[in-house]
Parts: sequence; C-alpha cells; structure tokens
Amino acid sequence: MRMIRAAILFALGATLVCAPARADYVPSFKGNDTGGMIAYPLARQVDARQLAVDHCAYYGKVAKFLGVDPQYGGYVSFACRWVPYGTYQRPIVTKY
Repeated sequence: MRMIRAAILFALGATLVCAPARADYVPSFKGNDTGGMIAYPLARQVDARQLAVDHCAYYGKVAKFLGVDPQYGGYVSFACRWVPYGTYQRPIVTKY
C-alpha cells in the first residue's frame, strides 16, 4: 500500500514539475457581456472598433469605448451597453 502511494505521489510530483506554468499568458482579446479589453498591439493590426461592435452585438448590445493606453502592454477598453432608447431592433452582427 505504501509503494502505491509513493508511486502516485512521485508521478504527481513529476507531472507538476515538468508541466509549464503558463502564468505569463494573457489573451489579446477578452470580454464578456459587460465589456472587454483588446491588447494595444492587436488593436494596431486589426480594426478594434469592429471587434468590439461584433462582440457586443452577440449579446444584443452596442459598444462604447472607454479608454486607450497607447504603449507596449497597453490595451483598448470598451463597455457593452443596452441598445439606446427609441430603437426597436437588435444590433446587426457582421458575419463574414
């Protein structure tokens, strides 16, 4: 019984030691139904406005940009708001 426990602990320890931690990985685009963030290097390569609009339209909302931090490691932040009053239709989702 002790040999089995020792073998399991050894296998678990070897797995934890050999597996990469991946603690430094941050996605370049992250968001939910309340808003999100786009990494500044990605925002310079693609249309960040269209990314945010498509993301918010998936939840039936419109995008409002909050701020830009234009430096290495910076980001573009946006909020997803409900469709403004007076409109009776959902935002259009671009599919291409």
